[in-house]
Amino acid sequence: MSKKPVEIPAIEQIEAELRKEQYKTDYIRVLRSTIFTLLVVAAAAVIIAVMVCPVIQIVGESMANTLQNGDIVVAINDSKYKRGNVVAFYYNNNILIKRVIATAGSWVDIDRDGNVSVDGVVLDEPYVNEKAFGECNITLPYQVPDDKIFVMGDHRATSVDSRNTAVGCISNDLVVGRILFRIWPLSEFGGVS
Repeated sequence: MSKKPVEIPAIEQIEAELRKEQYKTDYIRVLRSTIFTLLVVAAAAVIIAVMVCPVIQIVGESMANTLQNGDIVVAINDSKYKRGNVVAFYYNNNILIKRVIATAGSWVDIDRDGNVSVDGVVLDEPYVNEKAFGECNITLPYQVPDDKIFVMGDHRATSVDSRNTAVGCISNDLVVGRILFRIWPLSEFGGVS
């Protein structure tokens, strides 16, 4: 039995096979690099969205007409809140959105017609369409405790807020952030005041 001679591939065939293998190696390297980059970018986006600029969807009507059910807003983590800011805060594993009416040390009073006074001055509240005393079970006038803020919804008749002991004043460490702007619906895109 005679052995068949082994065919030695031509240089062109060897070079073609080397190019194929190099292409596979380069392709896998680029794919790994791309996946790693996408994972890093996604992780950074999640960290920013959770820690710095949370994106929140509005559920409910307590902030109507300023914010509507289904609106999507962006907040910024801020430690300084002043009267008039719209803020998001944690309450019973939910995030609620209300307006800051008074800060620590201020005295809040509400008359039966729903007019709100802070430190004896009646607030001008153009964002409120219909004033209401609402579900108020706190003793008025009420002094806001240290490191807390007094919040109310813009739709005063339906909002459960700091007027009720169920919610009460909000501790600064429970505040998610100040609502900066609405991103949805696109027709309402812009700042929130």
